[in-house]
Amino acid sequence: MATLERGGVRLHYEILGDGSRTPLLLTHGFSASGAMWAANVGALDTDRRVVTWDMRGHARSDAPGDPGAYGVEQSVADMAALLDAAGADRAVLAGMSLGGYLSLAFYAQRPERVAGLILIDTGPGFRREQPRQEWNAFAERVAQSLETTGSTGLASSAETVQHPSVQGLAHTARQVMAQHDALVIESLACIAVPTLCVVGAFDTDYLAAAEYMTAKIPGARKVVLENAGHAANIDAAEAFNSAVNDFLEDI
Repeated sequence: MATLERGGVRLHYEILGDGSRTPLLLTHGFSASGAMWAANVGALDTDRRVVTWDMRGHARSDAPGDPGAYGVEQSVADMAALLDAAGADRAVLAGMSLGGYLSLAFYAQRPERVAGLILIDTGPGFRREQPRQEWNAFAERVAQSLETTGSTGLASSAETVQHPSVQGLAHTARQVMAQHDALVIESLACIAVPTLCVVGAFDTDYLAAAEYMTAKIPGARKVVLENAGHAANIDAAEAFNSAVNDFLEDI
């Protein structure tokens, strides 16, 4: 394991595996950590470097008290710095939920550094203002719940992760989850790298988003994993690993 410092914020990351094939950067979802990939890394790092990390405000990374230290821009810059630390000019970006949205945002800003996208139980944001405002209101409720009830405000699957502070998660909800434009969703048709959309069959909130992204991203593939919910890479790890390895064979 290693630590990368960015503007006084220490980010925890790990580089696993070795080989000459295109590296893979795995980005977790909100209130999770890089440890969520434990059932996947061993099957994916046989011939490539795999980078896992904890977002700022999460798990083993620092949680700055300044809300201005959080945002999509900061997250994208963190991801680029991680690729630099791994010696990777380009990588396949795989992200779950919020991590998938950030992977799309990264491509929209730095497409030259992306060799492929794996979008897991995620969505591209909103084109219209009203649903965006509704989403942002949800993000605010999440932040307020965390500030009021602490870790009990998290989904049960995330409660076991030890975070440096509840306030860091609240800042992430307000500054990273919240959306202020349609840049990501409007960039889908311009994606020019191989893309795989993975979604759990029980993840009813994101089945339509996976279908939408598959239709809009040129050449994108979609895999629906049976008996899996919002964390399809955990719920159906073996099927997930097989689908991802098949996809990576073409990159």
